[in-house]
Amino acid sequence: MSHTTTDEPARRASGATVPVLAFAGIVVAVMQTLLVPVIKDLPRLLDTSPSNASWVLTSTLLSGAVATPIMGRLGDLFGKRRMLIASLSVMVVGALLSALTDALVPMIVGRTLQGFAMGAIPLGIGLMRDMLPRERLGSAMALMSSSIGVGGGLALPAAALVAQHTDWHALFYGAAGLGVLSIALTLLVVPESPLRAKGSFDLPGALGLSAGLILFLLPISKGSDWGWSSPTTLGLSAAAVVVLLLWGLMELRVAAPLVDLRTTARREVLLTNLASIMVGVSFFVISLVLPQLLQLPDETGYGLGQSMVVAGLCVAPLGLTMMFTAPVYARLSARYGPRTTLIIGLVIIGAGYAGGLGLMSAAWQTVVTSVLIGAGIGLAYSSLPALIISAVPASETGAANGLNTLMRSIGTSVSSAVIGMVLANTSNEVGGVAVPTLHGFRVSFLIAAGAVAVGLVLAFFLPRGTTAVSRLRASSEGDANLARAEQALAGPAQPPHGFRGRVLSPEGAPVPRAKVTLIDRRGRQAGATLSAADGSYALAVPSGGPYVLAARAAGHAPLAHAATHDGDRPVDLDLSLPGETVPA
Repeated sequence: MSHTTTDEPARRASGATVPVLAFAGIVVAVMQTLLVPVIKDLPRLLDTSPSNASWVLTSTLLSGAVATPIMGRLGDLFGKRRMLIASLSVMVVGALLSALTDALVPMIVGRTLQGFAMGAIPLGIGLMRDMLPRERLGSAMALMSSSIGVGGGLALPAAALVAQHTDWHALFYGAAGLGVLSIALTLLVVPESPLRAKGSFDLPGALGLSAGLILFLLPISKGSDWGWSSPTTLGLSAAAVVVLLLWGLMELRVAAPLVDLRTTARREVLLTNLASIMVGVSFFVISLVLPQLLQLPDETGYGLGQSMVVAGLCVAPLGLTMMFTAPVYARLSARYGPRTTLIIGLVIIGAGYAGGLGLMSAAWQTVVTSVLIGAGIGLAYSSLPALIISAVPASETGAANGLNTLMRSIGTSVSSAVIGMVLANTSNEVGGVAVPTLHGFRVSFLIAAGAVAVGLVLAFFLPRGTTAVSRLRASSEGDANLARAEQALAGPAQPPHGFRGRVLSPEGAPVPRAKVTLIDRRGRQAGATLSAADGSYALAVPSGGPYVLAARAAGHAPLAHAATHDGDRPVDLDLSLPGETVPA
């Protein structure tokens, strides 16, 4: 029956679902890291100035920031799998466009399209949350959340190898191929989530947020070129503040906003998002500093004189360790909760940066630093989506995780700008070339340690109750049931129009705290509640027509009962659960 897809979404996910979704996240990370080995050569390759060439990177950052919350909301409304495939398809088109050109403008357009793939991360997390049972959800979300670091770590040496030995356009053909493979696997393996948010797409909100983010991120990413005190930088920053404030006021008045700011303002959501910025800062510092330190020539007295490929291999453990921390996170979170796991992760990152200050004189030392910081970031990144989904309604999972992913991106953008400025201001001029100094690298590590300290303070202020809530809320279906149950138990539940009655055992005894779900003719959930101590339940109906009432309780087999409501008066209907079975 159609109701089973809504009532028990976990049955729809196969064993290959999680690896395929995690692979999509890795593909996105590869796309982001693709050009790192050839950044210095871009002006020559595109026959343009360094200032113009930097737009190739900036365009991806801007489109990714804009696409992440928008694709999350579209996924909630129209289907997360559908939007995941759309994100990857746009990325493939962009990669092919970049592969076929040597001109600046088409390259920027191609990289802008590739940035849309960033929406795949919150969509993948949302699909997992909709379909997986509690025992698999923790490690699955941890793997998906860490996939950005995993893909980045693996892509650096691979991209360096390709850039050194073949035409650099092969990088884009490779990215397009990975994108096509990810789309094919998603179509074959990943089912569509039946859950949908109510309302329509907030187009004015999307345009307002896009404008605000572009105005905010442009001066951050281009400030070093334009000058931090230039009229352009200051003007765009002021405009960003005005646009984002106006956008916020508008969102508060919209019935179905792109981002529910009231939910976002909740203590646990706000603090988690602010902590995400700090984790993003700490993640990007090591990605910027270690490759430069490794590739600087020995003659500087502190450079390690390694090739581009070796430098990539030394930083690769950063991503690999993040991947291996996913199952560790699941065990820690199951026992102590994601709040504690986030704190542990931040402490490990802080220890990595503190130790890294004295581990800069050999390549093996950078590997140790990468492993330690990668383990901490893996734990921290894995905790963030669990904290978010434990605090938002099921129908807002995609949008909320999209916003959280955006916060991480803002952290990496701020990190890039600040560390770029620090390294530029502490560099030495040698033969007309600015050479970063060891002092600059250490100051960068201290800034990362400072960001971790701020993140720790924020994490300690997260409600301790988050631990219990995150364990209780498993799949989105259970989350939706419990959310409505809390509302139903808060006051008298005798709707004027709907179904009411008692949930009973085969012997006629009342069954308390049974989940009763109302499913309409389209197989969508129309309401849910928990039975009271005397077994009584009450559910309102949106309109007359045929429905299915699905009831579940520990120690009983589930029941699905078809019933029709004329829409005029309450229908008395007792639900007798079948005999005992494996506990639900």
